[in-house]
Amino acid sequence: MNSVGDTPERQETAPRAGHPFGQEHPQRVLTWRTAENSAGYLLPHLRPGLSLLDVSSGPGTLTLDLARRLAPGLVLGVDPSVLAVEQAAGLAFDGGVQNARFTVGNAHTLPAADASVDIVHAHQVLQHLPHPVAALREMRRVLKPGGILAARDADYGAVAWYPKSPGLTKWLQVYRAVHELDGGDPDAGRALKAWARQAGFDTVSVSASIWCFSSEAEREWWGESWAARSIEADFAAHAIESGAARLSDLHEISAAWHRWSQDPDGWFAMPHGEIIAARPS
Repeated sequence: MNSVGDTPERQETAPRAGHPFGQEHPQRVLTWRTAENSAGYLLPHLRPGLSLLDVSSGPGTLTLDLARRLAPGLVLGVDPSVLAVEQAAGLAFDGGVQNARFTVGNAHTLPAADASVDIVHAHQVLQHLPHPVAALREMRRVLKPGGILAARDADYGAVAWYPKSPGLTKWLQVYRAVHELDGGDPDAGRALKAWARQAGFDTVSVSASIWCFSSEAEREWWGESWAARSIEADFAAHAIESGAARLSDLHEISAAWHRWSQDPDGWFAMPHGEIIAARPS
């Protein structure tokens, strides 16, 4: 019998089975995302027949969940990764989702005409961009009058965990350094409203929500994936290049994630900022 924190009805939890695109951390996170656990703030604005452009759609799990809700409206997923686009197209085919298409592209040059889309969706995108306001202006360009932008980003400046762990404290320091070295803002969630207003959106509704990991299944999924990522080649290279860590530090961080994942008292919370920004009719 599942524990209270690991029931199917709970929205913001980790999956209970393997992932179709391997075990590397970003893919594991991306393939977990659904409309319920990652776009709850957008759901009241969805109705059949609306069109949607999903920016940096990844392997498509969230995109396809939105497409099912908008059918027969056309949904276009755009991602800079050829592999992600291929994975998403395959997932759409396997799932029989006929109103979704995927193409290679990026947030600064969206493959859509001016004023052609009802909804632009960007989940965990703006935190990774060196020029988020410019990207938001591009998203505004493709929105129809009366259309909406839905954006959600994590805020690493407010993450919390239990029990206290010097290794996880070091992890957060290193992660922030790597994120900033790559030109992003790890605290993007709190800046979304300001960025949207700078991009020309006058009407911006804001909210917040949390991913929480605590059950045995959640800890194993989140903690072990971070334990692996902490010593992967790309993350390690960027961490060392930024001066934030030595290789020995990264192994210490990985071990700390292993310990956290196995601790029955383990708890981790990641807050997100969310906005619905409307283009005037």
